[in-house]
Amino acid sequence: MMSMLISLMFMIPLSILGEWWLLCFNLIVIMFYYMNSVWMLDYYSMVSYTMGGDMLSLSLVMLSLWIVMLMYMSSINIFNNQINDNVFNIICMILLMCLILTFTCMNMFNFYLYFEFSLIPTLFLIFGWGYQPERLVAGYYLLFYTLFASLPLLVCLFYLFNNCYTLFYFLIMFECNFYIYMSLIVAFLIKMPLIMFHFWLLKAHVEAPVSGSMILAGILLKLGGYGMMRVYMFMYEFSVYYNYMFICLSLYGMCIVGMLCLIQTDIKVLIAYSSVAHMGLVICGIMTFNMWGLLGSLLLMIGHGLCSSSLFCLANIIYERMHSRSIIINKGLLTIFPSLSLMWFISSINNMASPPSLNLLGEILLLNSILSWDIMSWLFLGFSSFMSCCYSIYMYSYINHGNLYSGIMSSSLINFREFMLIIFHLLPLNMIFIKVDFLLLWL
Repeated sequence: MMSMLISLMFMIPLSILGEWWLLCFNLIVIMFYYMNSVWMLDYYSMVSYTMGGDMLSLSLVMLSLWIVMLMYMSSINIFNNQINDNVFNIICMILLMCLILTFTCMNMFNFYLYFEFSLIPTLFLIFGWGYQPERLVAGYYLLFYTLFASLPLLVCLFYLFNNCYTLFYFLIMFECNFYIYMSLIVAFLIKMPLIMFHFWLLKAHVEAPVSGSMILAGILLKLGGYGMMRVYMFMYEFSVYYNYMFICLSLYGMCIVGMLCLIQTDIKVLIAYSSVAHMGLVICGIMTFNMWGLLGSLLLMIGHGLCSSSLFCLANIIYERMHSRSIIINKGLLTIFPSLSLMWFISSINNMASPPSLNLLGEILLLNSILSWDIMSWLFLGFSSFMSCCYSIYMYSYINHGNLYSGIMSSSLINFREFMLIIFHLLPLNMIFIKVDFLLLWL
């Protein structure tokens, strides 16, 4: 762990020099070196300086490395136009190091520290390279929703240390009550986000640049799921009695959000709403407390991180040419971008859990888990799965079929970098299915 962090620190001078493609290449090398050198074990390994990882944290670290590398690939216009490109590089590297520290620390206070610190680079991405002046309001939403829920978590951590004399995940033992339970999980539920606390996510996605949307959908939403899994390591006996509230709310929210997706005209808002629906399923899976639910949650978090990130990249590719994110204006693109339409199709069907994507395996495990919790949940699960299919087809068909917008005078073709950007999302999303057993080792 320390060796990887030190290697990333040595990449900061490359960020200052603005060596864009060298940064991408180095991140790919670190990713593959890391993937071939970690111990795929179900217990904590590579332990040093209160850091270490099991399969849950190591898989999310690999996802972080991959998504940040793709962020650099998608943001080449910042480098070409020299829009504070050195600052952008440094912010992305700091964010990556912060995420790796979050996923690999074994102390709850360190986790809280890095969990909150990841907000700062994300805010700089939205404020510095966002699109509209409303990005200031979006940043404030992101900041205050998260900080408001995190204060009880901090107070509760002080209480735990005062009673347990430690904050290591596997050494904490205490007498839980409802207030401690709520303090420990509400911050993670809002980060996921839970339905009714998801408004910050929509504003942040709409105003963020493509790199901000990718890191939000790909990694930052997964911090909530990861934190809940860690907290429930020492709190699950008490939590069984109260989890039904959040499971019922998430099941209801998945159905409502699915219907809301069908009336959206902004492509980015539609993709952001679909993220809320998928994360609702992850919340249900984690809170059922059985093996299939936890494994399915991990698989769906990784699958959704890649799939949602690819959809935001596709939306940005269209936005750079049409200068609009409206579904009404971006119609009939199949006639001028036939190859890009294939990428839209694959990403859209992966979004509704088609084989052989990770989303399918994750949803199969999660459906079994939630149905074993309560058989009557099939009503909500069936309806939300149907709505997921509907809004994915709605998004694909509206964008790629129909009459071409008459206001389009000229448009550049899709270049090699953009094709590789989408392929680097879709290949791991659909190929890991062949060798998925290493992700199922951590329980």
